[in-house]
Amino acid sequence: MGGRIWVESKLGKGAKFIFTVKVLYGKENPDSLLVSGVNWKRVRVLVVDDSSETQEQFQNLFNELNVKCDVATDGYDACRLIEEYGGYDICFIDWSISGMGVADLTRYIKSLSESSSPVVIAISTMNWEQIKAEATEAGVDKLLVKPLFSSMIIDSINECFDGSYIHNEAMRLEHSNFAGKRLLLAEDIPINREIFIALMSDTGLIIDCAENGKEALDMVEAAPDRYDVILMDVQMPRMSGYEATRRIRALPALQGVELPIIAMTANVFKSDIEECLAAGMDDHLGKPLDMEKVFQVLYKYL
Repeated sequence: MGGRIWVESKLGKGAKFIFTVKVLYGKENPDSLLVSGVNWKRVRVLVVDDSSETQEQFQNLFNELNVKCDVATDGYDACRLIEEYGGYDICFIDWSISGMGVADLTRYIKSLSESSSPVVIAISTMNWEQIKAEATEAGVDKLLVKPLFSSMIIDSINECFDGSYIHNEAMRLEHSNFAGKRLLLAEDIPINREIFIALMSDTGLIIDCAENGKEALDMVEAAPDRYDVILMDVQMPRMSGYEATRRIRALPALQGVELPIIAMTANVFKSDIEECLAAGMDDHLGKPLDMEKVFQVLYKYL
């Protein structure tokens, strides 16, 4: 790219990793992330969540998108805003709000509009199956699983206004056929575990987590027939993924049993992959995880 990269390091002070690249100037008016054909200045969004961080995240995002966004801390506060300012086109509601519950608030919001029904999107740390019955009965249209990313929020509102974005939902449904299968995720970084569980929430997978290789080994040894597949991070404290895999393969109860173990590592050179296979792993996923490749691997072994 016509640039260079270098390191400046001082003992006790830390290191700077610096690079330069030659790029063209971007458009003065960049393309909108929102679908065309909608007068977004007339779209009104309501966010109901008692977390100030979540409120700020939504407000900052919609400010950048030039979309009107109001926030409420609970159901009663949301009703006050609706009575004061009128109905909203899209409502994001945290499933665990205090006061008036999501179900009652959703029914109230839906009852206000006769010509066009507002879209209600629930926000939750739980997956859809856990709240499906109550949410569907109340009229909730979609679910966003925390942690929230701006791209998830933008996709969700685009889906409300343009059918071409339904392919994202169709893709999730297509992958929702792992019901009853059990996966062991061996990963020492909490946020990585949280994100993986959130992204797999619609698949029907039952996911257990181990925070290091030793814990993964103990869990498999305690219940050798519990898991259908293991995703094993390679670099972990106490015991590496390599060593954990070797010991799992040596367990007497698993002799002759096909238990797929998939390596997860940022090291993606041929020699790294060969080392994973030599340790007894069946396949390899590079980090950061490409979820399409994750699904492909899970299809292959499940």
